[in-house]
Amino acid sequence: MRKIKYKKARKVQPNQLIYTGIHKNQAPKMQLFVYDDLDFTEYRDLAISDFKECIDNSKTNWLNLHGLSDIETVEGIGDFFGIDNFLLSDILNTTRRTKMEESTSSLFFNIKSILPTENSDNINVEQISFLIKDEILISFQEKSSDFFTHIRERIRTHSGVVRTKKADYLLSLLLDAVMENFFITIENEEEKVEELINLSKSSTNPDVLVRIEKHRDNFSFLKRSIIPLRDSLYGIKTLKDDVVCNVIQMDSYVYFSRLHQKSLELLEQIESDLGTLESASNFFFSAQSHKMNEIMKTLTIVSAIFIPLTFIVGVYGMNFEYMPELKYPNGYYTVLGVMILIGILMVVYFKKRKWF
Repeated sequence: MRKIKYKKARKVQPNQLIYTGIHKNQAPKMQLFVYDDLDFTEYRDLAISDFKECIDNSKTNWLNLHGLSDIETVEGIGDFFGIDNFLLSDILNTTRRTKMEESTSSLFFNIKSILPTENSDNINVEQISFLIKDEILISFQEKSSDFFTHIRERIRTHSGVVRTKKADYLLSLLLDAVMENFFITIENEEEKVEELINLSKSSTNPDVLVRIEKHRDNFSFLKRSIIPLRDSLYGIKTLKDDVVCNVIQMDSYVYFSRLHQKSLELLEQIESDLGTLESASNFFFSAQSHKMNEIMKTLTIVSAIFIPLTFIVGVYGMNFEYMPELKYPNGYYTVLGVMILIGILMVVYFKKRKWF
């Protein structure tokens, strides 16, 4: 899991444009979809100078930017669309928590997209930001990815109702696609947790506990990422009653309400998985304690058997001159036989009492 360097983030002023992410070598690439129910146009490798010619305000426009390391490109987009520097700073500062900000003519939303790392217990984190303004949806991604491939195909092939809806519906689809990554990550984590639970029942290797704690950290990070998302989606739900934002159509609030329900399902699932990890951790410690108790029981039984034998050896190890048994011709074999008999009787007694 990529650690967020908050110390570095605190040095960034609210209106200062500094990219704080790790994908600094990602060259910026822009893609534009212009569509309505009857027509569709796709522009690739777009430049800011092409915006005036390509953007059609009578249709729905989706501008997607991959790569945030080029500050001039982000700043150029902000200048063209009149985006406040405070929002541009939030887009570039990837340590910010999920948030939603609305006005009468725009809606800003950023979210953490989380996916599992292949052949690793780590998870990948990417910040994605969305801005709707004047029927134009702008999405900012740190790097090239295939999160929205199926949505692009739906637009190209006119599948479903996406071409008949406005930018607010498109935003709900994009948010839903990002939230699906949470489900994928949680499912991947659950498979690994199930493997750990089975391993904890058969192994007392400390590495099992280390992995349990690692996945506990992953689930805690997922929870911290989803809670502000839940709050932001609830905030969009409340816009319907407040009537302070004209960006979202009245018939589109139901889609954001469903996304809010999804966020609640994610949190419930994570709470359940955290409880499972807690049980696995407790089981591991119980298995360790049981193993230690078994070892101590064995050592105690062995010690108990040898206590009377040590006493007999100690008695006949005294160097007194007048000890009658020392003159017996078969004294050694007699004492040895008695010691063996005592040992056998004690083992039988312990076995009968089911002490081992």
